[in-house]
Amino acid sequence: MAFWKQNDVVPKRKFRFKVTLANDVAWWAKDVKVPTFSVGETQHSYLDNVYKFPGKTTWDDVSLTLVDPAGDNDVINKTMEIITNAGYAIRPDPTNNSQDAMSTISKSQFASNQQSLGANAFKIEILDEKGAIIESWTLNNPFLKSVDFDTMSYESDDLRSITLTVAFDWATCDVAGQTYLPK
Repeated sequence: MAFWKQNDVVPKRKFRFKVTLANDVAWWAKDVKVPTFSVGETQHSYLDNVYKFPGKTTWDDVSLTLVDPAGDNDVINKTMEIITNAGYAIRPDPTNNSQDAMSTISKSQFASNQQSLGANAFKIEILDEKGAIIESWTLNNPFLKSVDFDTMSYESDDLRSITLTVAFDWATCDVAGQTYLPK
């Protein structure tokens, strides 16, 4: 029976979600792409036939658009903190031979630093009509791949938005208490 004929079934709605980024709920999130993946294929020819076999699974990058509020929740500031906590040195001094002057961004620092995008620090949670979590996605080993700080214009009164592209190794999905993990 189709869900629209049942009174007790409510479909998932696109606007009921929350994003946790660097262990803070990003209430200023405007939209987020839920993780997607593709499975490669390998072909094998035998006589006049071609047989296809599944190959490697590749998770696609996730994009996240955030409105940029002023004040304590400034997204530019939070983004720069994430990058800095991941090892980015804004102005390394080439004459200084200390380790700090030679540091750079690393995947291990993104993954290990909870103030960056550490373990379980990037989640997408789908909510029901009462605000309960009914589906949860966790990006494993995420790192910022690109950041777009938007375009400023005197001709527009739109809100400024920041777009983050996040790369990750795999996603974990939890639906109705069942966790789906790669084996």
